[in-house]
Amino acid sequence: MHLGEPADAGSHVVCRYRVTTDLPIEKAAEALAAEQSTGTWTGISTLDDSVFRRYGAKITSIEGDMVEIAYPEEDFSIEVGGVPQILSVIAGNLFGLESLRGVRLEDASFPPGIMKKYKGPRFGAGGLREILRRPEKPLVGTIVKPKIGLSPKETAAYVYEAGAGGLTNSKDDETLVDQRFCPIEERTKAVAESLDRLSEEGHEMLHAINISTGGDRILDLAEDAASWGARQVMIDVMTCGFAAVQAVAESDRVKVPVHVHRTMHGAFTKDPLHGISMLPIAKLVRMCGGDALHIGTLGAGKMAGGSGDRSSLGACLGAGPHRAVMPVASGGVHPGIVGDIVAESGMDVQIQAGGGVAGHPGGVRKGAAAMIQAADAAFLGIPAAEYARTHPELQAALDRWGSR
Repeated sequence: MHLGEPADAGSHVVCRYRVTTDLPIEKAAEALAAEQSTGTWTGISTLDDSVFRRYGAKITSIEGDMVEIAYPEEDFSIEVGGVPQILSVIAGNLFGLESLRGVRLEDASFPPGIMKKYKGPRFGAGGLREILRRPEKPLVGTIVKPKIGLSPKETAAYVYEAGAGGLTNSKDDETLVDQRFCPIEERTKAVAESLDRLSEEGHEMLHAINISTGGDRILDLAEDAASWGARQVMIDVMTCGFAAVQAVAESDRVKVPVHVHRTMHGAFTKDPLHGISMLPIAKLVRMCGGDALHIGTLGAGKMAGGSGDRSSLGACLGAGPHRAVMPVASGGVHPGIVGDIVAESGMDVQIQAGGGVAGHPGGVRKGAAAMIQAADAAFLGIPAAEYARTHPELQAALDRWGSR
């Protein structure tokens, strides 16, 4: 069912919603469009036709349970950036509407007038490759394990061993920020020393320091981390907010890549009939300046994803006015599934393994080597099992975890 295009499609935010309702779908769509723009639960004396025509959301199509709604650009804040207000419009009260048993924001497209307000990634996928001197092969990283409990010195030792094994990236866990057992200043300085040591040995590596904290402090903490030697910072976007990513990414006093973790996203994305898919989240992260973003394992690891991961991949790397974001595949990753990930993603991906490095029978350095060897095999188009015949670290990993 087609209900008409907006007068100027280039000046509207166009959203697609999956709607579950006991009402006729047209009535449910009308309720959704009204609630998120000019409407209320009853007729009001202050709403005339001119206001509705200019500011009212328009239902542009209905196909099965998928409803497309266009919001005039004028409904959105004139400030430079404004994701909190954007989300209040396209993903606000609609989730509580009694007329809808379920509603899921599947996609959102933004017109040039809104996109130009955002600077996007400062470095992006290409910039990360330049820093790491790795122009073609996948980036390969680790998450320091155990997730919490290591001291700054132990964390730095892990990072060094991972880099000595060949990894390009490492990161704090999303739950680690500034606990007593591992204070952020001490940890950042210790890790910086490990990275400097690796650089002196001819190997470039980035480690993302988790700065996820309150909105009133995150920019100061980002600046502090950079002054302590952080080469990259990490922000948990769903808990800190998109504005936190944007503030750090655009700061002239930080100027290091921003690694974006999506922890807690499952509260919004896991239910296929209610919530928000990863696709609009990924688009907003790119607009706000995230340089790398976790997207799942493209169906290969422990986290649910599959087609949602693939749509996020497109949002990170597809054409657009902003630099591409480096997609990060993580969650139950080990050398045996690296080939599967690369087959889905192509070479522009950062493959991140925690237990798949630290759990290697030979320890962190050999676990890192096995991951790099698996990525090399994928780059060369050689099955991991074949490549492992001449690479004992990879063979030990396949013996432990298998391959597909």
